Amino acid sequence: MPAPTIPYAPHYVPAPTTQEDLEWAELPIIDISTADTAEGRAALTPQVCSAMQTYGFMYIVNHGLSQAQNDRIFDIADVPFSQVPEEEMKRYTADIKGAGSYRGFKPRSVWEIDNGVRDQLEHYNLHRTITELQTHPKALQPFLPELRTFTEYNHNKILHPILRILARGLELPEETFVKMHGFDDKSETYLRFMNYPRTEDDEQRSKNVWLKGHTDIGTVTILWSQPISALQILCPDGKWRWVKHIPNALVVNIGDSMEFLSGGFYKGTIHRVRQPPVDQQGYARLGVFYFSTANDDVLLKPLTESPVLQRVGIVRRFDDDKAPSSEQFRKGRTAAYGLSKLTRKDDVVEEQIIYGVPVRHYN
Repeated sequence: MPAPTIPYAPHYVPAPTTQEDLEWAELPIIDISTADTAEGRAALTPQVCSAMQTYGFMYIVNHGLSQAQNDRIFDIADVPFSQVPEEEMKRYTADIKGAGSYRGFKPRSVWEIDNGVRDQLEHYNLHRTITELQTHPKALQPFLPELRTFTEYNHNKILHPILRILARGLELPEETFVKMHGFDDKSETYLRFMNYPRTEDDEQRSKNVWLKGHTDIGTVTILWSQPISALQILCPDGKWRWVKHIPNALVVNIGDSMEFLSGGFYKGTIHRVRQPPVDQQGYARLGVFYFSTANDDVLLKPLTESPVLQRVGIVRRFDDDKAPSSEQFRKGRTAAYGLSKLTRKDDVVEEQIIYGVPVRHYN
């Protein structure tokens, strides 16, 4: 029987890694290859919980996909930006403000970054089911079966083991968070391909910041590491440090929704995207993300039944009886980001209120 053929995609050639001596964030590196057993997850729990309490970020290695499979996904990720005509892509533009959803194409210049500078980020977002809730441009259609396989892998083989470990860290039943993240349940967990082009004029006016400091909306974000250095996190000592590229690794972080559910035990860390170092400027930065959110009907209030929270205490961002649902918070944040007026708290922090929850942005 002949081997199955895969559709052709032009090969995306990534930029070389930077040779500059940057101040890197010393994030823990977690080998997740043993997370498929209860014993393996038990052994990983102290490392993962320490990372998510201290930094809110970690690297994951040995996740089960090869470098060749990684390369293939980046080849496909480039298709919406290099192979889809502009007029066709406009037909797939996301209704960000109206529906509070990123599903589809987000063009450049939708958000205001600072000083009147509009963003230059463009991204294409696919609901994890790929074809059940949206249609896609013609150039992307041959790759949809591969993308469905990829989202299932991210969800079941990477996200779910992480969620089980996070539940263990709170001394809750392992399936506590998994039950809130069913692949077939109603939520907006999605795959994103992102492209970051910028002009020199924009760099100067926005002080080289591509995406201002923020925390993520959902529970867990999975970023497939790529070589252009641009992501920075605000470390516990108050300094911005760069996130280093590790080939075929994942950069995983906690979002606001998990911080709410864990009563502040796990931290949604502030991070930003800025201009790369000099030796990488001029290269396009292509990103592949898997953004997870809890099921739409989950109330984002602390899981007070956790023995750990009963011992260490709970940090609440709002009263339990005013907790928004995952759907309310997601739609509110999505519709407001970069499109609504922020209240400046000081020279650095700007704030907006989403369903009674103060959400801060850092310039």
